[in-house]
Amino acid sequence: MAAQGALGFKRSGGKPLREHPAVLNPPEAMATGSIPAPATVVPLPPRRQWRVARSTVRLFGQHLELWALMLAALDFALLACAVPLARFIWFDGDITGPRADLLVLKLESVLFAAVILSALVAMGLYNRRLDVRMSAVIARMVAGVTIGALAMGTVVFFMINFDVSRGALALAVAIGLVLVMLSRALFVKFLGRDRFAKRILVFGTGRRAADLQEVHVRQDLQGFEVVGYVASESCPGLVPRELRINPGMGLREFSAEADVDEVVVALDDRRCGLPVQQLLECRMAGLPVTDVLTFIERESGRVELSMLYPSWLIFSENINRRGVWRVLNRLLDLGAASILLVATMPVMLLAALAIWADAGFRGRIFYQQERVGRESRPFTLYKFRSMREDAEANGAAWAQADDPRITRVGRLIRRTRIDELPQLLNVLRGDMSFVGPRPERPEFVGELSERIPYYRERHCVKPGITGWAQLCYQYGASEEDALEKLKYDLYYVKNKSLLFDLMILLQTVEVVLWQKGSR
Repeated sequence: MAAQGALGFKRSGGKPLREHPAVLNPPEAMATGSIPAPATVVPLPPRRQWRVARSTVRLFGQHLELWALMLAALDFALLACAVPLARFIWFDGDITGPRADLLVLKLESVLFAAVILSALVAMGLYNRRLDVRMSAVIARMVAGVTIGALAMGTVVFFMINFDVSRGALALAVAIGLVLVMLSRALFVKFLGRDRFAKRILVFGTGRRAADLQEVHVRQDLQGFEVVGYVASESCPGLVPRELRINPGMGLREFSAEADVDEVVVALDDRRCGLPVQQLLECRMAGLPVTDVLTFIERESGRVELSMLYPSWLIFSENINRRGVWRVLNRLLDLGAASILLVATMPVMLLAALAIWADAGFRGRIFYQQERVGRESRPFTLYKFRSMREDAEANGAAWAQADDPRITRVGRLIRRTRIDELPQLLNVLRGDMSFVGPRPERPEFVGELSERIPYYRERHCVKPGITGWAQLCYQYGASEEDALEKLKYDLYYVKNKSLLFDLMILLQTVEVVLWQKGSR
């Protein structure tokens, strides 16, 4: 296998491997390790002169993109340097300013970098689904740095030990924006996300392998490239013929020759020709061997329901953890809800006045509705009323685009998510959490549970004001949407943690500002 350094960088050590002998649609099984000799040539994905073999890092139970972590670390360092550079310019060569305190300067630099970087994360600038158009990236950078600057000004105002010049701080913000733009441009030009794409070999050509191929062609999920699909005995050929290969040698030898980073087992039935000994040799040689369901979960951030089997959920470690985890989650909910309730009180009062005035100073301001919570227990959800009071005179119905039932004020508060603010009371009461699957109405839950497998399992955690599905998928207004959102909800249920919740809370800012999924 190609040499691999401590940081995971791999170099081909000569001319890139462009093609490798392979037999299309091999009839022989690989279970015994005997593979027929090659008869034709199938082009393999070209290898770069160098690349990063490891594309994700597992941190606090979460799979984080390595390219995003590297870029975030670089941005943090540059933002920290922006403060002394701004002071150097503002104070004519004296980086510490009038007080000449190096400790304050270090703390200010770290705090400045942390706040601005958090704002950039909130804008989705380290998200694999980021719109890669330069105009979109620049717009999010400007918005992120602006929000971070306002947050930094607020933080500094309450820190009496900091003697920060407003001019120097403004200059640091401008320098920081230029530096992160420059780092992003250099990253794209000289490194790029495609350097972090894993080369995988898929064992199987049936339904599960075809589902993996569909995931691979999605434009926002290009974190891997497929070397080829290896057929097995009694395995249906649903993968296109031009993508199927027979290594012509053992899996371990072929993986070394083709510079494979991971073997993905995608058999519909593992009793049909699973090459256990060859896979064991690959694993003993340090080559990861991964089940296709786990692989798709890691790469797409969702659970593929067509492949899901109960034992995969039964043996998952993070599902509905109790004890200290629930206590910490509850403390986070109470603290965040209390702070946000106080901070948004003026906005809520204005919204209430506008709703009342729009209705002719009569009628209800708040909307109460029964929803399904944890363990399928019903609770009363509070929202600002955004529809006419007779909106459901003919029964419950999904919200639609340009819904005629929505009032003038209701359209505004829905776009800005102001209508959701009363749910902070539900969080304080313990009916909801800040982060979790969105609560649905009992009428819809009953119908969807009968038609969609594993739908009731999403209720093993508290519903939330925001959630992973809200970040990754559009507004749901049909059974098909509910099915797609369930894939993200189950991923959240399986991978729930405090770090994951904090990441979702930060990125919810982007959803609100860019009005994603509002209806």
